[in-house]
Amino acid sequence: MNIPKDLLYTKDHEWVRIEGDLAVVGITDFAQGELGDIVFVQLSGKGAQLRQGESLGTIEAVKAVADIYSPLSGEVAEVNAALNDKPELMNQEPYGNGWVVKIRASNLAAEKAALLNAAAYADLTSA
Repeated sequence: MNIPKDLLYTKDHEWVRIEGDLAVVGITDFAQGELGDIVFVQLSGKGAQLRQGESLGTIEAVKAVADIYSPLSGEVAEVNAALNDKPELMNQEPYGNGWVVKIRASNLAAEKAALLNAAAYADLTSA
């Protein structure tokens, strides 16, 4: 299982890459593996206001339907439109072209503490 060390993670299996004032969000390799083949993604639109832990969309896969939870509070600055036509990118490249949304975080300093580093996430997924 791939767990990049430069990312932060949630207990709900989302990852976060901080890029300046934006947080790029996706689902982890573990999550996509558990879900199986992803066939449809429905996401909050650009401009949506999210709170940490709130659902920002759903993933439909062969095995299940699952929520994607926002790892940070803020405004959706960009949605990965490529997922509309190719939701399988979340399986093929969960840490690359399969990203989900970019959030302009409103409370990064305080909320970042609730996220896991790669070692803590590895411990969580090996349990």
